[in-house]
Amino acid sequence: QPNAMGGREVGGLANMLAAHMDLENPDHISAVKTYWNAPVMPKGQGLKAVDLFNAIESGKVKFVWIMGTNPVVSMPNRGQVERALSKCDMVVVSDIVESNDTLNYAHIALPATGWPEKDGTVTNSERRISRQRGILPPPGSAKHDWQILREVAGKMGFGEAFNFTHPSQIFCEYAGLTGYQNNGKRQLDLSPLQALSEVQYNGLSPLQWPF
Repeated sequence: QPNAMGGREVGGLANMLAAHMDLENPDHISAVKTYWNAPVMPKGQGLKAVDLFNAIESGKVKFVWIMGTNPVVSMPNRGQVERALSKCDMVVVSDIVESNDTLNYAHIALPATGWPEKDGTVTNSERRISRQRGILPPPGSAKHDWQILREVAGKMGFGEAFNFTHPSQIFCEYAGLTGYQNNGKRQLDLSPLQALSEVQYNGLSPLQWPF
């Protein structure tokens, strides 16, 4: 779990906002909306994994994009997950393999990069941020997750908000969010890092927050 903390920091769970901000806190919702100039914000918590597949099976969720996981194998009640995916109007799967149990249900398969190719940062369970540097070039037509998301965002009309060309730009923008309207209220404050140059980011040594 080298990036379990990192995924939570950036709002990778359905019950929280990025930068450890709370979906039930109007001030936090306003801060994220203002910082990112977001036209729409969630009205409450999203669906966690088991609830999500229940909603897919019942037809309430008609589109799902699965990234970096194989839920047909990893989720409980495999039969129910298979029924849900077989009923879903559109299943998109980003993965690093050509075929697996979940890709069997994909309408669209997107080739992503694996850990030897990834370039960015991870945060471990003791809050230590480490710079991860790819040791191999992406194979074939594989792209990093952020590049795939950038291209989809552009097709949806949000290209200006996702016009990143290097992971350092994403990191610095996110670091700025952690300090936005923080005023010492949240320990997660990476704002001293928001002005890193690409060279400084590339040479970043492991560091632990709060710092």
